[in-house]
Amino acid sequence: MRSPGRSRSMCEWDDFAEDAKSLERLLDADGSGALPPFLLLSQPGVGAGDQRRCSELWTRDRRAAAATERRSLDFRFRAAGERKIKIGYLSNDFHDHATALLLIETLEAHDRERFSVNAYSYGADDGKAMRRRLVEAFDSFVDISGLSDGEAARAIHRDEVDILIDLKGFTANARSGILMLRPAPLQVNYLGYPGTLGAELCDYIITDDYVTPPASAADYSESFAYMPHSYQPRGRAGPIGPKPTRASMGLPEQGVVFCCFNQAYKFTPEMFDLWCRLLDAAPGSVLWLLAAPSAEGNLRNEAWKRGVNGNRLVFAPDLAQGAHLARLQLADLVLDTAPYNAHTTASDALWAGVPIVTCSGSTFPSRVAGSLLRAVGLSELIAVDFDDYFDLAYRLATDPAGLAEIKAKLARNRPTAALFDVVAYTRDLEGLYQSMWKRRSAGLSPALIPTA
Repeated sequence: MRSPGRSRSMCEWDDFAEDAKSLERLLDADGSGALPPFLLLSQPGVGAGDQRRCSELWTRDRRAAAATERRSLDFRFRAAGERKIKIGYLSNDFHDHATALLLIETLEAHDRERFSVNAYSYGADDGKAMRRRLVEAFDSFVDISGLSDGEAARAIHRDEVDILIDLKGFTANARSGILMLRPAPLQVNYLGYPGTLGAELCDYIITDDYVTPPASAADYSESFAYMPHSYQPRGRAGPIGPKPTRASMGLPEQGVVFCCFNQAYKFTPEMFDLWCRLLDAAPGSVLWLLAAPSAEGNLRNEAWKRGVNGNRLVFAPDLAQGAHLARLQLADLVLDTAPYNAHTTASDALWAGVPIVTCSGSTFPSRVAGSLLRAVGLSELIAVDFDDYFDLAYRLATDPAGLAEIKAKLARNRPTAALFDVVAYTRDLEGLYQSMWKRRSAGLSPALIPTA
């Protein structure tokens, strides 16, 4: 079978329905390690329960093998008590990466009187300023890239980490084998992967009651630890530069600029149908997308198939964060993807003052943009279905005064919005860590931690 993931990244959709059936067959075959869970996050029609099943099948054989090594390691943990809690953040993205950009200000804001904050890194040093800033943000920065999973687990255990925070899940180059060895008394799924890791890996998932409503608890192996607003951290990241000219970004001087800077694998034929309908309904408009060399030709062809001039797609090159935020100000309206929403790209847009229209589904990744909109006071931009999404985007695109009012509301809300309040966010996050530790100190099993 050809790779559905590669087809999605290239926007090769001729066999989209057959690829979906292939994924269903792989899941139904009940084979361990056969279907990467990440593929299902962007697959229409897949529920959170299917995503949990896929995660548990993906790790089933490895968890069984890890159980033997875990017994031989025989990790014992010091007694819980009233002391500074030692946090370990585990990732290979401690460099110029979306996760680091989201999290850096929270790491810097941690209360060092109550927490020891440590990094366990298995990624490369890219030599950039963010890497240096991250190293400075932690009390210790331990490079475990040259260690086996067992050696890394022993190092984490030897350091007496109380709460191990996994920032990768099943994304590229993750090392979930370390989690399977249980080197810390509490393990937490946070930020890097918008879904459950399945049985035995983590005790909690840091979330909010919008992305994972209480009724969805059975679809997650982890207990919910609820942040009061959005689960996603988003600092203020310095001033936004001056808005460039449209011409300098390859955009027309007139017409609505629809924008979606999500990765191309999140696009679906149905979503693209809707976008092309919007382009057709808003003469002179363009769709501004992130450069995707392997997909650009296919996307232009797909536009032509739908009766839209493929040259109305404008592709933006990768830029450094400051320049990227500055150019975002040129967008009139961000069009979200479904069922895998904008995550970092959504909070970037909101920080740059650009509204986003989203359509929430039933899974974690399909509800993130809604969570972010809620945290900036723009819940009216959350559509209930694709028809509502189209109508909402069309109204804003064809009503300059209405769009200006939405932008003005975002500008008014932004200085005090929960999404951008790093200090309050960090205190709330630390409150979750303390509640987790308090339960363990009392000999209680992990359970739902509600908002304070």
